[in-house]
Amino acid sequence: MLNRRHIRVKVMQTLYAFRGNESDDFSKDQKFLLFSIDNMYNLYLLLISLLLEVRKRAVTDLQKKQQKLLATKEDKNPNRKFINNQLLELLSNDLELKSQLEAYKINNWQLDNEYIEVIFKAITSSELYQEYMQTRVSDFKEDKAFVVDVFKDIIAPNEKLYDYIEDKNLTWLDDLPTVNTTILKLLRKTKLTNTKHHFTPKLYKEEEDQQFAVNLFKKTLLNRSLINKDIEQKTKNWDADRIADIDYTLMQMAICELKDFPSIPVKVTINEYLEIAKEYSTPKSSIFINGILDKLVKEYQQAGSLKKMGRGLL
Repeated sequence: MLNRRHIRVKVMQTLYAFRGNESDDFSKDQKFLLFSIDNMYNLYLLLISLLLEVRKRAVTDLQKKQQKLLATKEDKNPNRKFINNQLLELLSNDLELKSQLEAYKINNWQLDNEYIEVIFKAITSSELYQEYMQTRVSDFKEDKAFVVDVFKDIIAPNEKLYDYIEDKNLTWLDDLPTVNTTILKLLRKTKLTNTKHHFTPKLYKEEEDQQFAVNLFKKTLLNRSLINKDIEQKTKNWDADRIADIDYTLMQMAICELKDFPSIPVKVTINEYLEIAKEYSTPKSSIFINGILDKLVKEYQQAGSLKKMGRGLL
C-alpha cells in the first residue's frame, strides 16, 4: 500500500518539524515518524468501513419503509439491488476485515453517523445510483463497476468527508490520495473467490521499507553538519534566508540517500526528490534543487565517494 515516495514525504515532514540538532535525542521524533506511517492504515480502515456503514444505512432505510403504516407497494417490495450488491456483501462478510476494524477500534461512523447520512444521500440522489437501480438484478461485473464509481466519483471527492478527515488527523490529508488509490485498486481487482487478505493489505510493500524510513531519518540527522557543508559550498551566491526550509530538508535527505544508500540508483533519488519538491515546495524549487544535486553528484563521482552497488546505479 505504501510506496517509497510516501515514506520519503513522511521522513521530510518529521525532519522539517525537528527543532534539535544531530547531538540531541530524537527517539521521540522517530517514534512519531513510525506512528505517522502506521496511522495511514487507520485511515484505510476508516474509509473502507464507510462502504460497510453506507450499506447498513440502506438496510435500515428499507426496513423503515416496510414498517410504515401507509406503506406503498414499492415500500413493501423494494428494490434490494443496492444492499444485495455482491461486492458490498463480500466486504460485509469479510471476517479478516471485521477483525482488523475491531483491533484498530474503528468506530468513528458509530460516533459520527451524520457523515454516513451525508454520503448515503449523496449516493442515492446521484444519477449513478438512479441508473444502477433501474433493474433489480445484476451480475458481479456490474456490481463491482458501480461500487468503484461510487467510491471514485462520490466518496473520494466529498468535501464534508475531506473536512472531517482533516479535523481528525492533519497528517491524513497527505495520506488520502495514496489510500484512495489503494482502495480503488483493491475494489477493481476484487473477485468472487480467493478474497483472503484482499481487503486487509500490508502497509509496507516490502519488509525493508520500514527500516528504510528509520535509516533515512536517522542518517540524515546524524550527518546534518557534513551534509550542510556540501550544500553551503554550492549555494555561496545564495542568501541562506532565500532558500526555503523545505528545499533545505529535501536536499539534506537527497544527499544522505546518494551517499549512504548504495542500492538506490542516483537517478531514482534525484527524480524522487524533484517530484516531492514540485508538490510540497515553491514552483522553482525543483529546478534549484536539481541544479545543486547535479553539481554535487558530479563532484562525488570525481572524488569516488558515491558507493553504489550494481550496474546502472550511477
